[in-house]
Amino acid sequence: MTLTDTNPTDERPRTRPPAGGPAPAARPRTRKAVLHWVAVHSLGVAAALFFVLPFVFLFLTSLMSDHQALTRDLWPRTWEWGNYAKVWHTPGFLTWWRNTLLYAGLGTLLTVVSSVPVAYALAKFRFRGRRLALLLVIAMMMLPPQVVVIPMYLFWAKQLDLSGTLWPLIVPMAFGDAFSIFLLRQFLLTIPDEYLDAARVDGCGELRTLLRVVLPMARPGIAAVALFQFFYAWNDYFGPQIYASDNPAAWTLSYGLESFKGAHHTNWNLTMAATVLVMAPVIVLFFLAQKAFVEGVTLTGVKG
Repeated sequence: MTLTDTNPTDERPRTRPPAGGPAPAARPRTRKAVLHWVAVHSLGVAAALFFVLPFVFLFLTSLMSDHQALTRDLWPRTWEWGNYAKVWHTPGFLTWWRNTLLYAGLGTLLTVVSSVPVAYALAKFRFRGRRLALLLVIAMMMLPPQVVVIPMYLFWAKQLDLSGTLWPLIVPMAFGDAFSIFLLRQFLLTIPDEYLDAARVDGCGELRTLLRVVLPMARPGIAAVALFQFFYAWNDYFGPQIYASDNPAAWTLSYGLESFKGAHHTNWNLTMAATVLVMAPVIVLFFLAQKAFVEGVTLTGVKG
């Protein structure tokens, strides 16, 4: 039954919508919002599956038996968790782990320690030649590493006789990295100068200002630089191949995995298990530091 009101000045009845029901104009909007939500999330789910399914296939294959890994089966008939134990106890695997941790951990520490002061000077100091120094840093970013491979190898291997070790890859990180310096410099530009001026007024020198004021505020940027450097060193294949290929005791996981694959080219389950063990620390570290990493990347480049 329709409720009507009679207006003394207008005898035409006015129809009011039933109490408690949505307005007719709101229904198309609700339907449009639902369709938009389904479209956006379906694309997100499809993209997530596109990236996740290869890792799922890798993990499931690593748990198959030797015979099943050569078939078209996608699901393990028996869960062979012992494959990881076989890979872990493979001669040399623990050595590759220690070498990779040394290379990635020490290299990351040296890169951060050497890059932060340079980035701080380029971001907050006003001195003659500052723009030229920044241009040199950018030029070093554009220089392909293959250009300096031969002179660097001759210096480290022939002059210093460090061939067969990882030190030719670790020591240069103590002199800064162009990409890390540029990224940190862009992040430090977002820190207001008023904080630094207040610290100087209170009697802090430049070093104390850097340690007490700048570093706590630059943690997201430092975390991003550290993760970038750690991932690079952990996955580096080219450097260990150049300097440590003739000494198996100095191999890293990325280079040792190639040797493991050649020795077990018919055991795809063991090869996949070794790959999972190499990838797992990087994936876990990224998810643990994801918030700081994303914040450090998104806040860089705010100022020019």
